[in-house]
Parts: sequence; C-alpha cells; structure tokens
Amino acid sequence: MSRIVDRCDPGCRAWIAEAIRKVEADANRSADTHLHVFPLPPEWGIDLYLKDESVHPTGSLKHRLARSLFLYGLANGWIREGTTIIEASSGSTAVSEAYFARLLGLPFVAVMPASTSPEKIGLIEFHGGRSHLVDDPSTIYDESRRLAAECGGHFMDQFTYAERATDWRGNNNIAESIFEQLRLERFPEPSWVVVGAGTGGTSATIGRYARYRRFQTRLAVVDPEGSAFFGSFADEDPTRTAAGSRIEGIGRPRVEPSFLPTVIDRMIQVPDAASIAAMRWASEVTGRSVGGSTGTNLWGVAELIAQMLANGERGSVVTLICDGGERYAGTYGSDEWLAAQNLDIRPYTSALTSFLKTGELPLTE
Repeated sequence: MSRIVDRCDPGCRAWIAEAIRKVEADANRSADTHLHVFPLPPEWGIDLYLKDESVHPTGSLKHRLARSLFLYGLANGWIREGTTIIEASSGSTAVSEAYFARLLGLPFVAVMPASTSPEKIGLIEFHGGRSHLVDDPSTIYDESRRLAAECGGHFMDQFTYAERATDWRGNNNIAESIFEQLRLERFPEPSWVVVGAGTGGTSATIGRYARYRRFQTRLAVVDPEGSAFFGSFADEDPTRTAAGSRIEGIGRPRVEPSFLPTVIDRMIQVPDAASIAAMRWASEVTGRSVGGSTGTNLWGVAELIAQMLANGERGSVVTLICDGGERYAGTYGSDEWLAAQNLDIRPYTSALTSFLKTGELPLTE
C-alpha cells in the first residue's frame, strides 16, 4: 500500500495567494519610474539618462528588490501568515522590506551596522519595522540567522537571493524598463549602463538581460573604496575581503553570493570623496536631490563619457538615481561630517565642473 504524507494547507495557500495579490497590486499602483535627461553639451553627441528609482513608494531602488524578495519568499512557501521577517541591510533594503512587511501584516526586524544613518533608521520605524544595530558590520549575517532561528522567522538574505529573485528575462524588471523607455531616443541601445554593486542583483539583472536580448550594450559597475568587489573582479578572487564602504547601499566587506562578475564588462573603483562631490554636483546641475551611491554612479559615468569623447564616439549612457539626498543630510550633506571623516571633495568638484566645459575629467588614471 502506498505511503502518503500530505502537507497541503488550504488556509495557508489562501493567505499566500492574497499576500501575492497585495504585493502585485502595489506594483501596479506605483507604475514605472522616470528616465530623465541629464544636461550635456549638445555638440558632444552623447546623451546621458538618469533612471529615477527614488520615486518608488519607499524612495529607493531597493523597492524593486524588496518586492522581488517577498514574491520569491511567498512563492517558495518560506513566508506565511505571522512570519517574522529578518533582513541584514545597510538601510535602504530594510526600509523597503519594512514597507512590504507592514502591507502583509508581518513583523519586521532590520539587522544593520550601527553606522547606518539616523534618517534610514527613522524610515524603518516609520514603516512599522524595528532596527537591531550591530557594531561590527561583518556580523550582520550571523546575527540575522540567529534572530530568525530564535523567533521562527524568515531571514530574507538579500545578499544571496537578489540575483535569483528577479525575473531577469523581463516582467518589467529594471533592465526591460530602461530599454523600453529608450526605444524612441536617437540612441535607443545605450553604449553603457552604469550601476553600483551592493547585493549584485541589479548588475546581474541588467547584464543578463542585455545578453538575452542580444544587445551590444556594455555594463560598467562602479565600486566605492573600501569595498571587496573591485579587488575581487581585478584579481578574479571571490574570497577577497575588505574593510567595507562609507557609501551606504553599495560596496561590501566581502564578495556577496549574488555578485556575478561574468556579466560585467568593466569595473571602476571610485574614491569616497569623488562619490560625494558627484552627489552634490548632480543636485546642483539637475535640481534633484540624490544620495551618495548615485554620486558613485555619476563619477563612473563622467569617466566613461570623457573616454567616449576622446575616442570620437557618439551614443547614450544610462545610470540610476538610487535614492534621494535627504537620507544623508547628516552625513554626505554635512561639511562637518566630511571634515570629521577627513574627506576633501574640492578637487573632485573642480574636476566635474571642468568636465562639463571641456569633456575631459582630471583626477582619473
């Protein structure tokens, strides 16, 4: 006689189905993000676009990741009614996950470095989450696992699942959105897309999508000083570790499982002072308040465009506004904080001002 183990739970399945409907309805309400034109001299023959991820309901690129991680966890049966959600985060992912946890009526705990900006901690609490701060950033993974085991919760583990939770072939992911929005532009297939690496999920999605659709677009990943990703890419050493990054949201002390170096065409290491200078410069030029990781993106963009001009190339370049500068008023927006960190942004600010006039970017190797 056959043996049967039946774990079918109609009530649980009904709750998961309703949870997925709520998450998808949120996506349907918020629609897509804008693609802004950055003002460059028209005679250059190069168009720069900023994909504004700061307009998501939780104010950052991580809203997309949080939505994907919740759908992944729900579809896998890892998230059920009453499940406490635990995440290791440098801030923005936790803000977005707190939003979705509250949408589903679930408790949320963010395990973050004690250096996370007060503005981000306040946003997590605003969305109903709780922050669990640790002094040593390298312990956030083990502490997250411990808390999840202690309360019977689910550790979302963005650094492992970011690259697989997103449907990289389409389904209105960020890559498909960018290429669709460029469809009517004079250079619809960009020469470069420039992003940072935090989990590695965004670069994996864009790099895979470009290959899948047979585009010749190249992917450049910018990495702040103190991060392990650049050194790992240069040396082809996935075990590389580093001190960590002062630019929140990108850069990691270790190479995360979601980081896929094989889809990346070029990596650019960016000094922290250059990231902050470019952040402030972008706000002055565009009138849009942007955060530090957007500054890292834009320094890398300036390097690439300067090279394109030197080579006589025309085309388009796309990067992201990852979040708004209001989250960093007490850090990157503060001259006192810069002085305490011994960061002098003046040479990089001068270089960016010169770049818009001459097309050349000093202070690059």
